[in-house]
Amino acid sequence: MASGVEELLDMLFQMVDEAKNVPLSMDKCMVERDRALDLIDDIRAHFPVELAEAQKLLAMRNEYITSAKREAEMIRKQAENEAQKMMMQESIYLQAQQKSTEMVRQAEERSRELKRSANEYCEDALRRTEEAVAEAYDEIKKSRSRFRAAAGGTVSASGGRVVYDAAAEED
Repeated sequence: MASGVEELLDMLFQMVDEAKNVPLSMDKCMVERDRALDLIDDIRAHFPVELAEAQKLLAMRNEYITSAKREAEMIRKQAENEAQKMMMQESIYLQAQQKSTEMVRQAEERSRELKRSANEYCEDALRRTEEAVAEAYDEIKKSRSRFRAAAGGTVSASGGRVVYDAAAEED
């Protein structure tokens, strides 16, 4: 069994690409209906998996941001604790205050950078997933259109699926 939507689409493309031409026609071909429909069903089954992966990426992003906030808070608390210790000594009070401020600034800067990095990573991952899903969907539509064209465009009364009717073609 194929591992992903792209591989399934490649298999479907290869099946259509390697299909024999219909006699007296260069733009129509014959494919194994059951095999093509099985591939399309497999592709449909994989879409929820691809979407679940995108949701996992969003969850990972949120965890990453939460972790960055926790880290920033821990750094801030450490800075405050150090500042309090230093304030006990009158002669180095100003140094403690400056160091505390700098650590808080660095923590906030680090937090912003981590959040920005997480957002960029997730945006890129979601964009790539969206493009892959869109390409897969477009390929399915094209394949289905070619399949309909190859099948002669006859539509059954039940379900709206394209069905090849050899008896109708003989008339």
